[in-house]
Amino acid sequence: MPDSPLAHTVASLQSRARTELAELVAFKSVADPAQFPRSECEAAAQWVAGALRADGFTDVALLDTPDGTQSVYGYLPGPAGAPTVLLYAHYDVQPPLDETAWISPPFELTERDGRWYGRGAADCKGGLIMHLTALRALKEHGGIPVNVKVIVEGSEEQGTGGLERYAEAHPELLTADTIVIGDTGNFRVGLPTVTATLRGMTLVRVQVDTLAGNLHSGQFGGAAPDALAALIRVLDSLRGEDGSTTIDGLEADATWEGLQYPEEEFRQDAKVLDGVGLTGGGTVADRIWARPAVTVLGIDCPPVVGATPSVQAGARALVSLRIPPGTDAVKATELLTAHLENAAPWGARVSVEQVGQGQPFRADTNSPAYASMASAMREAYDGTEMQTSGMGGSIPLCNTLAALYPEAEILLIGLSEPEAQIHAVNESVSPEELERLSLAEALFLQRYAEQYAQR
Repeated sequence: MPDSPLAHTVASLQSRARTELAELVAFKSVADPAQFPRSECEAAAQWVAGALRADGFTDVALLDTPDGTQSVYGYLPGPAGAPTVLLYAHYDVQPPLDETAWISPPFELTERDGRWYGRGAADCKGGLIMHLTALRALKEHGGIPVNVKVIVEGSEEQGTGGLERYAEAHPELLTADTIVIGDTGNFRVGLPTVTATLRGMTLVRVQVDTLAGNLHSGQFGGAAPDALAALIRVLDSLRGEDGSTTIDGLEADATWEGLQYPEEEFRQDAKVLDGVGLTGGGTVADRIWARPAVTVLGIDCPPVVGATPSVQAGARALVSLRIPPGTDAVKATELLTAHLENAAPWGARVSVEQVGQGQPFRADTNSPAYASMASAMREAYDGTEMQTSGMGGSIPLCNTLAALYPEAEILLIGLSEPEAQIHAVNESVSPEELERLSLAEALFLQRYAEQYAQR
C-alpha cells in the first residue's frame, strides 16, 4: 500500500469493514423464495438502508421492484457544481450449493489463510463495503468531492430484471455523470483491472415429455421412448466434439484481442483435474470473453438413491447461454429455443420456457473517467498499471443504464478475482484487495472531480 494519509485512513477502516461484512454475509439473502425465506433478503435490504443512513445518505429508500424484490437507494450530496457518481452493488447472493462442501459455514464470515470466507464476501456484499469504505475515508480528508448515488440491487443473481424495469420506469432516479459498477474483479490478485466487456445471458427451462406416465423398464424398456434419454440427446446437441458451443445459427468464432489468459493459469484457477482437457477452440480468452458458452445448470430426474426401474415419462433441465458483445440476447434466445425443439429425438415433445435474459455489454474504455481510474489504480497498487479484461459473467443492468444515460461513463471494478471462487463453494474475498480497491475508488472520486472541474 502507498504511504499516504488517505491510504492510512483506508487501512484503519479495515476492522470496521470486516465487522460489517460479517453482519451482511450472515443474511441468507438468496432471492429465490423456493430456497430461502424472503425475510432474509428483506433483512439484508434493511441492513443496507441503515448503513446508508448512518453514513449521512439522504432520500434512502427501499424500492419495490417489479420482480417482487427490493433494491436500496441512497443519495449523498456533494459540493455545488460537482458531478454525480452512481455506485452499484448487490446484496443478493447465489445459493450455497452443497453446504457440507464448505470448510466453514457459508453464511458465517471466517478468516482462513489470509482470506475471508463466506457466501457473498466477494460477490457482491464486499462490493458495497468497498464503496462505503472509500466514502468514509474521503470524509476524513476534506470531504467527498462529488454527489454520490448508491443503488444496491436485490435480485441480480436471479436475472429477473426487477431493477432494470424499475429504472426504466423511473429514469430520473439513477441519472449520473459516471457509474461505477462494483461487481467484477481484478484479473489476478494484485493486478488492478477494469472490465471492458460482459457477456449477456439467457436462461431457459426445457421440458421433454414422451409418455403419459412412467413405465416398468423391464416390461416396456427398449421400445418405450425414454424422456430422460431424449433430454440427454437434446442437451448433448448443444456442444461439438471438442466441447464448444454449437447452437444452430449462433456465431461462435470471435476472437479476443486484449489481455490474454494463459491456459495453465486458467487450469489452475478453474481447478481442472489432471488429465482432463479444456473445452472449445481458440485461446482461453476467446472462449470465455468473446464467444457464446452453454451450460446445463440442473436436471430434474430421479436421483440415484431411491430410483426405481422405470422408463421416465418426462424430464426437465435448466440451461444457461452466455453471449458475447455483438450478439443480441433476444435473438440468441430464439436460436436456443429453436435448436432445443429441433434436436428432440423420436418426436419427443419439447417445451421451452424463458426464465431470465440480459444483453451483453461493452464499455468505452477511452472515456475520460477511465484516465482517472487508471491513475487511481496505479497509486493504490504501488505503480502497477491498470489492465483491461473481459468478463464471462453478466450484469444485465449495465445495458439498461447505458441506454437510459448514454452520456454517462460506466466503469466496472470489484473483488471477484479467480481465487474468490464466486458462485462456488468456499467463496472468499482477499482483505488486501478490499483495502486496495477501496483506496483506488477514493482516489478515483478525487481525481474524477478535479478532471470534471477542468472540462
